[in-house]
Amino acid sequence: MHPNPIFRTAEAAQNLTFAADQGFGMVAVNGADGLPHLAHVPFLIEGDRVLFHLVRSNPIVRALKDGAMLRLAVRGAHGYISPDWYGVPDQVPTWNYVAVQIDGRGQILDQDLLLALLNRLSDRFEAVLAPKPVWKMSKMDPDALARMMRMIVPVEMQITDVTGTWKLSQNKDDAVRLAAADGVAEAALDPHAAALAALMRDLPVQS
Repeated sequence: MHPNPIFRTAEAAQNLTFAADQGFGMVAVNGADGLPHLAHVPFLIEGDRVLFHLVRSNPIVRALKDGAMLRLAVRGAHGYISPDWYGVPDQVPTWNYVAVQIDGRGQILDQDLLLALLNRLSDRFEAVLAPKPVWKMSKMDPDALARMMRMIVPVEMQITDVTGTWKLSQNKDDAVRLAAADGVAEAALDPHAAALAALMRDLPVQS
């Protein structure tokens, strides 16, 4: 998280709401070799816990058997800020962004809870695709679903700490910050959806 407190004024509830709205983040745990193990996961926030699932072979699953502490990092909108947009001299380029970190102790849940978790996850993300009919687990062949479910485990992280960085040029005068906001809007800087579609259409060459 950014050390400047001016970017860290959001309350825990606001940070959790932001993270829940994103619904996708990176889980990290300390590895025995001193390097972090990372996993990118869709997740739900329900009360004081984060719920997601992992492939059984993921090293994080092994760490969870010992009750490891986890960190979930969630990033939202972000983009380059040109000094020209401020309209005042002697500025430098920067990057504005919103990011939240959630810490907590993780544990593997009973496998009997997995199907309900998968249903809640798919329902959450299917809902934003309306008016497309909602996809349901019941559409799958039961044997095929059972085989897939054997490869993953449900995970719960009990939230112990939430921090957020909302770096949005708050360290500038209002007029300067708003001028930069106009620059971002006019430059149509949010290329992420288009970039993702382009990658999906032109997959990387396999080595």
